Amino acid sequence: MTKVAIVGYGNLGRGVERALAVNSDMELVGVFTRRAPETVATEGALVFAMADLIQQKDKIDVCILCGGSATDLPQQTPELTRDFNTVDSFDTHAKIPEHFAKVDQVAMENKTVSVISTGWDPGLFSLNRLYAESILPTGTTYTFWGKGVSQGHSDALRRIGGVADATQYTIPNQEVIDKLKAGAQLELTTRDKHFRECFVVLEEGADPEVIKNEIVTMPNYFADYDTKVHFISQEELNRDHKAMPHGGTVLHAGETAPGVHQVIDYTLKLDSNPEFTASVLVAYARACARLANEKQCGAYTVLDIPPKYLSAKTVEQLRVELL
Repeated sequence: MTKVAIVGYGNLGRGVERALAVNSDMELVGVFTRRAPETVATEGALVFAMADLIQQKDKIDVCILCGGSATDLPQQTPELTRDFNTVDSFDTHAKIPEHFAKVDQVAMENKTVSVISTGWDPGLFSLNRLYAESILPTGTTYTFWGKGVSQGHSDALRRIGGVADATQYTIPNQEVIDKLKAGAQLELTTRDKHFRECFVVLEEGADPEVIKNEIVTMPNYFADYDTKVHFISQEELNRDHKAMPHGGTVLHAGETAPGVHQVIDYTLKLDSNPEFTASVLVAYARACARLANEKQCGAYTVLDIPPKYLSAKTVEQLRVELL
């Protein structure tokens, strides 16, 4: 049994609890939160204060970190990796090399394992980009997200001063996708591929023009996209924009000979982004524990880990059932 602690209990933490319940080789030690434990209602998990985490060290094989990428994980992952094996879903693509280097140094110094940037993008989509480009080196890879709610982008909106609540949708350019599936190879800018649409509830007295400008110019999140911002009431946001659908597509258009077109198409359609992301985190928590049992240490990404480490099945079963 791999014994797991959930650190943070928002949408992602709840998803991890549900995912652990259907993985018979994983055991949930408890949820660790910065909130008052008595105020956190789980689906059966024990709840502890963050200050109690270190006291449970001998009972925990892996901590699954469920904070946000904007401010939580850059601090929390290296901090907790000093004492624990960790898995996170850090998803600010431009900052992954920096995050990896920081966590790797801590993990190497303390002989722990940390699997960073798991989920579906970065994560499963990263693997599919690697496979596609390796198989069809003469070609181009395109990644599209949505239509769906981005947890990371919504979290970034909610951290803006004057924003009470917010939801952000990523919307792919379907016309471009159809051309690529037909075998076209296009040179696309970030702005060509997606739109972003934000629904924002303002705190009393906040200036909508100031908030809008801060959103559309935010680096790594909105500055490179055509972004629409709608200011609405909390009631409307709760009614129409609190579901968590998402998905996306990795397309690779290439040739194996002049004029011989090949298209690789990998698509996800998700009713619940956080629950699916949580399921990926749990699979990589299993891999993290296995690496630690082998006395490995350092930071890893999905690109570094053999697929067999993700499965609860034996390698003999995998060869019979999946090959």
